[in-house]
Amino acid sequence: MSTDVVYDYMVIGGGSGGMASARRAATYGAKVLVVERGREFDGMGLGGTCVNFGCVPKKVMFNTAAHVEHLNRNKDYSINTASKDFEFGDFDWANMKTKRDAYIKRLNGIYERNLGNAKVDHVQGIAKLVAKDKIEVAGQVYTGKHVLVAPGGVPTIPDLPGMEHVIDSDGFFKLEQQPKKVAVVGAGYIAVELAGIFNVLKSDTTLFCRYDQVLRKFDPIVRDLVNEEMEKAGVKFVRNSRAVRVEKQENGKITFVVTVNGEEQKFADFDTIVFAIGREPRTKDLGLEEIGVKLSEGGFIEVDAQENTSVPGVYAIGDATVTGWELTPVAIAAGRRLSDRLFGGEKDACLNYHQIPTVIFSHPPIGTIGYTEPEAIAKYGEENIKVYTSKFVNLLHSMADPERKGKTAMKLVTVGEKETVVGVHVAGEGADEMIQGFGVAVKMNATKADFDNIVAIHPTAAEELVTMAPWGMIKDKIVLSPEPARPAPTPKQ
Repeated sequence: MSTDVVYDYMVIGGGSGGMASARRAATYGAKVLVVERGREFDGMGLGGTCVNFGCVPKKVMFNTAAHVEHLNRNKDYSINTASKDFEFGDFDWANMKTKRDAYIKRLNGIYERNLGNAKVDHVQGIAKLVAKDKIEVAGQVYTGKHVLVAPGGVPTIPDLPGMEHVIDSDGFFKLEQQPKKVAVVGAGYIAVELAGIFNVLKSDTTLFCRYDQVLRKFDPIVRDLVNEEMEKAGVKFVRNSRAVRVEKQENGKITFVVTVNGEEQKFADFDTIVFAIGREPRTKDLGLEEIGVKLSEGGFIEVDAQENTSVPGVYAIGDATVTGWELTPVAIAAGRRLSDRLFGGEKDACLNYHQIPTVIFSHPPIGTIGYTEPEAIAKYGEENIKVYTSKFVNLLHSMADPERKGKTAMKLVTVGEKETVVGVHVAGEGADEMIQGFGVAVKMNATKADFDNIVAIHPTAAEELVTMAPWGMIKDKIVLSPEPARPAPTPKQ
């Protein structure tokens, strides 16, 4: 059965990217339809992974853990409100889940109202492309001039014995009770974030990673600091490990069997095992290949610089594409620019995927934008880059005992004679809030001299980024150069 309505724009996916693109198109007067799976099929309301099982609930839990970290500093600041240290059982996991779920449902409702206010039609169900301009949902066929595919992704679970006893990263937000002993499997940002939350909340936490480091794609200075600080905080690492199987014990606990450097080992008595080894695109059964849309070997949608697929009139954005940026703001920006191009007359509009700031809500957090040092060397040559670094104890930790003083690490990567800043990397307290503004500077091609010429805000951690050895620190060697002449101060009137 087909409808008589011909839409200007049909969007498959009710996540942040699809919603942003749909609403932007509607502002230009386009007749828009959004199709999303809904709670009946995947347990999610409008907003996609970010709102339901990603950014938003994760940040709530990050904030929870950060609050506990502040409570743990009471004694450092001579605040005698607690008679004991925070321990397992002090946090009411079930109550937080109830409050967090209620907040997410409110956001789902806001998203739905936003669609209504924008006069965007909304259908729930599983969509399938039956032609380049036709979508079928529950036997109903909808027709449109342009189709955006933004289905998002799902957590990856390996095909190993005993996987029915584990949960994925989405399952973290479905846990009704806090596990006393937990294994987190993975080496990327999701695994690191979840392990950090569990550990601060005093779950006995073990992080299993395939190599000798987590966050291997990040700059070494921030990667190494987070590895060091997490281990110091109590996270147990099992490095160079490969999952083999999971076994259920008679007492209801779980045993995780892995190989470590090729040798099989068993780790027993876990209450929960969380697999956070990555995500895969939700592109199966959408009818993409049947209508000629090219997919990568991993099932990601091939797109060009303007989000066009191999089929004219069919576009794709977000986690399901080959762009490699599985970040909500990236999908939102790409979706809006696509609508600007299709309906707003901006024929060249597209997202520049270079120099995108990102944050890891680890403990401590990471903020980063641009090239890492190894990437800059590979692109420009080692002789053409200068690297400025700083590692220090944040003033926040100044009152703590020496063994508890948390560190901050920063790096500027510059290139060329003008020392254009092409990378900023920060790990430590406040890095998550710090990087946005420095991201603007990098995007505007600021130089090291521009950083030097701003007056520092003292005392802050951020001031380190604008006070790093301004006259010639190359790598970790300080080359003394004459300080440039400074104009005499203007007399006060």
